[in-house]
Amino acid sequence: MKQQVEDLFAGALARLTADGLLPGDGLPDVQVERTRDQRHGDFSSNAAMVLARQARTKPRDLAARLVEVLPPSPLIERVEIAGPGFVNIFLAPAAYQARVPEILATGSAYGRSDVGAGKRVQVEFVSANPTGPLHVGHGRGAAYGAVVADLLAAVGFRVHREYYVNDAGRQMDILTISVWLRYLELCGEDLPFPSNGYRGDYVWDIAASLHREHGDDYRYASDQVCAGLPPDEPAGGDKEVHIDALIARARRLLGDDRYRLVFDRGLKHILDDIRDDLSRFGVDYDEWFSERSLTERGAIERAIERLRAAGHLYERDGALWFRSSAFGDQKDRVVVRDNGQTTYFTSDIAYHLDKLERGFERVVDIWGADHHGYVPRVKAALAALGDDPDRLDVLLVQFAILYRGGERAQMSTRSGKFVTLHQLRKEVGRDAARFFYIMRRCEQHLDFDLDLAKSQSADNPVYYVQYAHARICSVLRQAAERGMAVDPSPGEVNLERLTAAHEQALLKVLSRYPEVVEAAALALEPHQLAHYLRELANDFHTYYNAHQFLVEDEGLRDARIKLILAVRQVLRNGLDLIGVSAPESM
Repeated sequence: MKQQVEDLFAGALARLTADGLLPGDGLPDVQVERTRDQRHGDFSSNAAMVLARQARTKPRDLAARLVEVLPPSPLIERVEIAGPGFVNIFLAPAAYQARVPEILATGSAYGRSDVGAGKRVQVEFVSANPTGPLHVGHGRGAAYGAVVADLLAAVGFRVHREYYVNDAGRQMDILTISVWLRYLELCGEDLPFPSNGYRGDYVWDIAASLHREHGDDYRYASDQVCAGLPPDEPAGGDKEVHIDALIARARRLLGDDRYRLVFDRGLKHILDDIRDDLSRFGVDYDEWFSERSLTERGAIERAIERLRAAGHLYERDGALWFRSSAFGDQKDRVVVRDNGQTTYFTSDIAYHLDKLERGFERVVDIWGADHHGYVPRVKAALAALGDDPDRLDVLLVQFAILYRGGERAQMSTRSGKFVTLHQLRKEVGRDAARFFYIMRRCEQHLDFDLDLAKSQSADNPVYYVQYAHARICSVLRQAAERGMAVDPSPGEVNLERLTAAHEQALLKVLSRYPEVVEAAALALEPHQLAHYLRELANDFHTYYNAHQFLVEDEGLRDARIKLILAVRQVLRNGLDLIGVSAPESM
């Protein structure tokens, strides 16, 4: 509907341009927005105030001229000029009523558009290190990323969903040593576990599978493993130095092939768990991109050479540095350490270069808020490589804080004391988890109240929205039980009977749905859709409590059934975009 009004204004501006009142080019953008106050109409435009200077006339005079040439339309009941030159549009009731048959005819496609024009967008999200199960913090990024991707697809973008598997970094080596040490304990060795190791039960599970399959083949005596190692933190040493020495010892004792087998055993076990967990959460990917493949394909070396050839690298203290401060970063960054090892940042550069080389016109990264410092450095690298950093959008998602019984649950992957996404889904269900995760802006903290998420009350937003859908289905079942015909008549027949204030409110909310989907997609803000669904559900529940639908007056019954069928369709469409079910009974 908004697009139709915008088209009318565009026609009027074209007429004023043809008449010579406005220049043919260089016109600033004008806005057509829904009004917040119904006394000012349904839509309002600032066109006259924005264009008055180019027209060399007063805004109100230009507004009057614009209204004169506004193309006639059955949508419009009347037009008024207000204040310094706002043009307020009052729509005819039939304009809103016409949305009902449109919704019923369009069905699941209602609200979708082609504004994205098929442009290729990559959305990378979650990408948690495969060093342990996903916890509830990761869940928010998963829900958020999945809905962002689905919204972009709904408005016509070609979306590629990707998970970046960090399978080449130091954290994976720490997982490997953790698994091997637990394996040695299962073999009967008595040795201290590093303070910096991974302690979760899942590490024991991986170690047990290794022991079942290989017996004592990977066993070494504890003195061979621990002799001569620098002290760990509890003994007054440095925990990082200690675990790095343990990793080096494991590599030497096991050799490359057997070390890689333990490494891959841990990686596969956890990655399979992550895949399954996300899939059961309604999150699936087009590609699982291996960080290790960047090295194997020479992508990291290629990125370094491109930066070197462009004159953006220099050596200092034996390390190779990227002059990122020249591109807006706070300071320069190391890309190759003094020991010859590349940094995580170097992999990030190569990965983002690879993304753009794959032809994505826009790249959306959804990261945890603790990665905020990486944004300027990655954008700096893209600029230095000659790419447009504005092609990269980074959304920073705050972790959810979980509360049960009013007490905060602790989360730490390293200690193993955390609530997994699997546990959350099992306790509150996928629907509640996904809805709660996207109710607020991603950069805002989210307190996840488990008790509220499980409650069957109007205070629980997902229950409230789903109940609206179920209530409509219940009305249709009641009609069948009473032998009343509820098959809607075609077109706009009888819709003029929808004159009650509650009906008018519902019609207006329904007409906004395509605008909400487009705005949420373009702004990468799923919470806009969640808020809309709550508003629509509220208006329906209010209507339900105030009126009867299965009335004896067939014309009125037909109109009301059409209206609630349209509400049901929009609720279903919106919930589907969020990844939440639309139950027929509750």
